[in-house]
Amino acid sequence: MKSRKLIILMLYIIAVLVMVPVRSAAASEAKGLSGSEEGSETLTEVNKKLTNPVSEIWSIAFQQNNYVVRTVPGFKDEWNSNLNFQPVMPVSLTRDWNLITRPVITLFNSTPYQSVTQDPVTHQLRTEINHTTALGDTIWMENLSPASSIAGNWLLGFGPTFIFPTAASDSTGEGKWQVGPSGIVGYLSKKWILAAFVQNWTSFAGDSSRRDTNHMNLQPIASYFLKDGWSINYSGNILANWKASSGNVWTVPLGIGVSKVEKLGGLPIKLTLAVQYMPIHPDEFGQKWNVQVSIAPVIPKIIKGSLFD
Repeated sequence: MKSRKLIILMLYIIAVLVMVPVRSAAASEAKGLSGSEEGSETLTEVNKKLTNPVSEIWSIAFQQNNYVVRTVPGFKDEWNSNLNFQPVMPVSLTRDWNLITRPVITLFNSTPYQSVTQDPVTHQLRTEINHTTALGDTIWMENLSPASSIAGNWLLGFGPTFIFPTAASDSTGEGKWQVGPSGIVGYLSKKWILAAFVQNWTSFAGDSSRRDTNHMNLQPIASYFLKDGWSINYSGNILANWKASSGNVWTVPLGIGVSKVEKLGGLPIKLTLAVQYMPIHPDEFGQKWNVQVSIAPVIPKIIKGSLFD
């Protein structure tokens, strides 16, 4: 019941964001991103701000992942497909400090899972690989970040991160309330950005029949910005499950992506296509390949100005 109420609240937040008159307000928002500049420089600056994990602009992203997953010995690889909704909502607390809210809401997760059934005739146990599609768990991160007036070109942020058990299926979520630290550190230059965004969660409540959790997500951010809103990016998240057995702890990807910022009317939108290969992955249900597509439009700030100045 609590999970259902939480889902309803999140859907309400999504509706508020989407129902804002985005096109007209975003046009003026985009104008403010680069002053009176026009053309390729404008698109490149928007691209830099959308890549910056502690940027002050608001955006929403829809990210579609299509994984090839290794299952268990004796069974073929399977597909895992999921769609994530990822708003970024920074608020200026003062002139020098921002609070960045960054949820990741898994709208659906279509994933393989292992089941053991009993043959009705022989009564022998047999293993099967089945698929289920349902809502996934939700990540909610809050980062306190110094503005450029303090940090200059350095990108810094720290704060708590949470996982809420909103999954509608045991196979698409962990069934645990989780909390842990998160941090961002990086540097933004005129032509490139290099940063690391890390989160680690440990379970503290939830379904007592499910395993306790302790796992990390490290996202390296590396992009080189080209003209006309193009960029070349590293793609992939390094995962570690500290509770897993040997051989199932690490997922380490090698990936490359290409991004392009365009304007549809006055609305800046970032499009990204990426391919990832995981040379190191868990022996059981480990990710091997991923084709990732994302679309991230800029939206107007709903909360403007500094809250405490």
